[in-house]
Formats: sequence, C-alpha cells, structure tokens
Amino acid sequence: MTAPETTTNGLASIPAQTGPRKVTPVRGEGEKETVREASGAGEGGGAEVGQRGAEASVVAGAGPVGRPGERATVRLRHDEPEEPPRYAPEWLRLREGADAAARAQDLLDPLRIRLANLPGHTGALAVHDLGCGTGSMSRWLAPRLDGPQHWVLHDRDPYLLHFAAVDSPRSAADGSNVTVETRRGDVARLTPDALAGASLVTASALLDVLTREEVVTLVDACAGAGCPALLTLSVAGRVELAPADPLDTEIAEAFNAHQRRTGLLGPDSVTVACEAFAARGAAVRVHPSPWRLGPEDSALIEQWLRGWVGAAVEQRPELRDRAERYLRDRLAACAAGELRVVVHHSDLLALPRPTGGAS
Repeated sequence: MTAPETTTNGLASIPAQTGPRKVTPVRGEGEKETVREASGAGEGGGAEVGQRGAEASVVAGAGPVGRPGERATVRLRHDEPEEPPRYAPEWLRLREGADAAARAQDLLDPLRIRLANLPGHTGALAVHDLGCGTGSMSRWLAPRLDGPQHWVLHDRDPYLLHFAAVDSPRSAADGSNVTVETRRGDVARLTPDALAGASLVTASALLDVLTREEVVTLVDACAGAGCPALLTLSVAGRVELAPADPLDTEIAEAFNAHQRRTGLLGPDSVTVACEAFAARGAAVRVHPSPWRLGPEDSALIEQWLRGWVGAAVEQRPELRDRAERYLRDRLAACAAGELRVVVHHSDLLALPRPTGGAS
C-alpha cells in the first residue's frame, strides 16, 4: 500500500484529513448554488490534497479520505474562506454510531414534556435540523418522539442533503408517520422567519464550528420562534486516552487552540450558547455526551487520532517531531486493541418562552 500524502507541515505520518478534491461554489438563481470541479482538480482523493502544497490544511475530525471520484462536501457557512473545511460522508457515517450512543438521553423527557404542551399545536411536529449532514440526528431522534413529525433538513451541501433524504426515518416512536424535506441553508443567515411554525430546532456537532456572532444569530432565531432547541455533541475540550502518554495534554491544548482559530468558538461554544439563551429568558440544561471508544471502534479511533494530532501540529509546528512518534505509537496501540479513548462533548437543551408563532 502506498504511503499517505502529507499535510503542509510535512509530517509523513500524519496524512491530510480532507479527502475530496477542490470544488468551487457557483451561484445560480437567487440563493441556490451548484457545485462544479475547479479547473485542474483530479480524481485523487487524499493524494490531491497533499499535492496542492500550501492550499492544503488539516481539518480536525474530517475523517477518512474520500474514495476516488468522491465529490467534496462543504461546511455550513456563507462567507467561507477560499479553501473551506470539508467533511466526507464516510466520516459522518463512521461516527454515527458513537454519536448515537453518546447523545444525552436525560434531555429527552423535558423535551417531550415541552413538545406535548406547545401552545396551539396541532398536526405534525415541525423539526428543523440545522447542518444536518447525512441526517444522523433525524435517524436518532425521530424514533424517540411520539406523534407525526415533519423534518426540515438544512445544509449548504446538496450532496449531503441527498444522503439525508434517501436515508431519512419513516416512523415515530408510536408508529406515526415521519416526513422530510430538504432546504439549502446558511446558519449565519438564520432568522425567526426561517423557523416560522417550528416545533423544535436540532443540530449535532455544529456549535463548535460557529463564531460567537453565528451562535447569537442561531439563538435569536430559536428564541424569536419560541421553539425549543436540542443542540448536541459540541466539543468540550477534554480528551482521555488509556494508557496515558506524557504528550496527551500538549496535543489536547494545541488541538483546542486550533478549534478556536479564526474566531470559531470550539470548546467555548456551549458556554456562549447557554449565556445567549439565558439572556433571552430560556431555561437551559446541559448534559455530558462523551464518546467512549474501545477496540470495537478502532476505525473511528484511527481516523479521529489522525485529525486530532494533525490539527494540533498545524497549530503548533514545533510539536512535529514528537507528534510523529506519538501518532505512530497511538495507531499501533489502536490496531492492537489496546487503546481506549473518551472524547468529551456536551448536549444542550434550551426551552425558550413559548410564543404564539410556535406550532
């Protein structure tokens, strides 16, 4: 097997995590976008990223590189830099089981109580899932809620929206019908009008890739619509690996700094969201939702490790030499079934004051 391509920091043992090739958004009518390949882009997946030199960048947690011919996907944001981070569908699928096991079940009962007592509610619950990716949140939550539901799946990427729609849930916990629609959307432009009639807003692994302004925009929209929000799996900035290694703390600190680059909130996102919801009169509950990964999760651990260490080294290049040894040893322990990892996240349930606009 050929050696993986490297990131621009030159670490032969830390492959670039952005698999798909470069794409360019093309504006069509109104706000619609299509995606075309950039001139000269090849079919090489991860190799293409490595060959682009200075254009390449580690995307923490972006997961496995795409298969040959796999088209790129883009993060939900309007004013992206020229080379935005991209998340491959394979990575979203790989993490779905760990996400499902981690989400805080304790937040579901207060959510069910609020949904059962929405003022003026008739008909199906209208659930808006922001940055839906391949639709894992709907597949997890819809079968845990009673009654008919209509899910509105928002993402900027039509490719991911296709996956989400095709594999959407069909029935609720009590066997009621579940329907879905897809909308291309930009969380930075979210308004209460966009959530008109919403019964619930959901998101997964979204808050930590937003800026403070974008989190406030999201909170304002939820509060303006008077609907609860269940926002899951935001990184908490803490990782535990067993057996421990002296470099664990330095890698974690560098990774957290990488998460906060260019104004993104990273591990601070839940605190900012809680403060914003509380300032608007919402009751807020936060519950831990850690990944607990062992030998049976070796594929996920391997890809997470590559992204975690790679992002840390991109943030602190002086870690490079020690990080090469660290990653090599950690991957060997993972392959031998000797590594366990806890990646801490937080789930947030916000219950704003109901308004007459909630359905």
